[in-house]
Amino acid sequence: MAKKVFKELSDFIGTHFIYTYDNGWEYEWYCKNDHTCCYRIHGGMVKGRWVTDQEINLFKIADGIYKVTWTEPTGTDVALDFMPNEGKINGVIFFPKWVHEHPEITVCYQDKHIDRMIEAREKYDTYPKYVVPEFATITYIGEAGADNDDVINETPYEGMCDDIRNGKFYDENYHHVSRKAE
Repeated sequence: MAKKVFKELSDFIGTHFIYTYDNGWEYEWYCKNDHTCCYRIHGGMVKGRWVTDQEINLFKIADGIYKVTWTEPTGTDVALDFMPNEGKINGVIFFPKWVHEHPEITVCYQDKHIDRMIEAREKYDTYPKYVVPEFATITYIGEAGADNDDVINETPYEGMCDDIRNGKFYDENYHHVSRKAE
């Protein structure tokens, strides 16, 4: 993992993370710029879901500590506190009742299925929320640079996080390398 020291907000923007929650769910998250993120979900009840250009609220809490919050079209609310210098994240995900009961509806590339998310949000119950408060351990930090559309660019597959951690997914300029049959 990179030994970059995070202090300012500018140190955080353009950073790509892989982390595993204490409950075993593995996520990949990219701070694309000061107002959007992209992510893929590699474990847990919505494994296989991925999103690009999610609008976020982002601010520095203290040197090297960052708060990111957003509300998805599903109605899911997310609040993450990144502490990359310590290799930790504290997150709380507030899943609407319908996502907890029908997670398979959300397992897709959300950006191409916004209408489906809104339809389900309006059709099914949203309350009570299923709240998942967890700590996570950061297992990868990459310097992708801001506004890099190659970071989160395809459906998650089994072993993707290992490919990223082992340097098989991106080239030296942090551009996606096509998978070839081995």
